[in-house]
Amino acid sequence: MSTFAESRDPHCLREGESERLLAGHPWRRFVVLGDSVAEGLAEPVPGYSELQLADRIAAELSAAGPRLEYLNLGHRGLRAREIRAQQLRPALDFRPDLALVVCGGNDAFPATYRPDEVDTELRAMITALGDAGAKVITVGLYNVSYSPAIAEWLRPGLRKRMQTLSERTAAVAAELGTLHLNLTAHPAVTDPGLYSSDGRHGNARSDAIAVCEAVRLLGAHLAATRERERRSVRRLDA
Repeated sequence: MSTFAESRDPHCLREGESERLLAGHPWRRFVVLGDSVAEGLAEPVPGYSELQLADRIAAELSAAGPRLEYLNLGHRGLRAREIRAQQLRPALDFRPDLALVVCGGNDAFPATYRPDEVDTELRAMITALGDAGAKVITVGLYNVSYSPAIAEWLRPGLRKRMQTLSERTAAVAAELGTLHLNLTAHPAVTDPGLYSSDGRHGNARSDAIAVCEAVRLLGAHLAATRERERRSVRRLDA
């Protein structure tokens, strides 16, 4: 489909930006663990790509490194403990060098949310993937309490839980050194037009924005890594 609207969206990738930022990236085996966000349930939006979030990140990586192998284990409805129990072993067996972990949304949606338990599961997945040689990307999710499909009386509690999930995920990410994609803090997060009609997911525009942020995050990591390598070479030559 046409992506005319996306090409004019100030929050989305500019023409040629992804190729420039990801050029020569080292990743060859990309695995995705998670729930429906990882699986991809975003509703179409006219003028935006219909390719789902993780699939599109893989496509951007493939365009800059054609030998990429990609495995998406994401499945809707899973909580953090289920993602770890069902997906971690297959993910490790894939021998990834890059991993995207998306979890906690289904835990935080109901009032029974237990932050410590989600942190424990997330920490275990990040540690295992990192020990296996993968660079891990974690995600602070869009705050779906801004979706117009959410009943007004549910919004305050849900907003607080989603914010807590984001803050706790960011803290675990900082502790363990992941690349953290903080969509919760994105300026478009309060836009009701960012969300699907089911009240639980973003739509194709939110995916396009998330892909842009992910590519820029990976690009910044690559640039910083290359700069450290250049400095190391200069010190050795001095």
